[in-house]
Amino acid sequence: MISKFKLILLFLYFIGLFACTQPEPEIKLQSGDLLFREKSSENISEAIDLVTQTSGETHFSHVGLVEVTDTGIVVLHAYPEGGTCIVSLNEFLHPKGDSVRVIAYRLEKEGQKAIPVAIQKAHSMLGKPYNFSYVMSDTAYYCSEFIYLAFAVDSIFELEPMTFKDPKTGTFPAAWVEYYQKMGIEIPEGQPGCNPNGLAASEKLERLGKIE
Repeated sequence: MISKFKLILLFLYFIGLFACTQPEPEIKLQSGDLLFREKSSENISEAIDLVTQTSGETHFSHVGLVEVTDTGIVVLHAYPEGGTCIVSLNEFLHPKGDSVRVIAYRLEKEGQKAIPVAIQKAHSMLGKPYNFSYVMSDTAYYCSEFIYLAFAVDSIFELEPMTFKDPKTGTFPAAWVEYYQKMGIEIPEGQPGCNPNGLAASEKLERLGKIE
């Protein structure tokens, strides 16, 4: 005969098992949410993540801004292919048909008032080419620069001195050396800039979770 103690343990086991198998609640995206795409196997994606790490928890190499419209959810972003543009949520989640891990973040309550102006500013920057140099510019934008400028009026994010050095070795990874050699310019070490991992680390954002 099973003792009362064993019955309690068995009950707790099945409760725990049930809880572990429940899917995470679906995230209802709102305008102003930020979607951070994790690194891919591309050299530059890996290189961006390597030199911009703020913790071991994030490995982001791209970011976009959510806008909820009457016809659906779209993402405004700056991308090497297409420059500053609007894409569907599905296209952002599955670039080139691939599936990548995307994590949603939301501005905390005090920052919510900045969203309407940020969306308007982001629209005003559409149609510009991608900023391949990563040197701040007003004629071309890279992904986190696009987001930084969208929220700049309300000072949501801050610029930091950029580094392209491997934090473990203190040297420039070969991918960055080759990248800037092809562009014919020096690596912009120490110049003001921003990056997806740095934006995600902001205390003004809260992590919502993975977008399916």
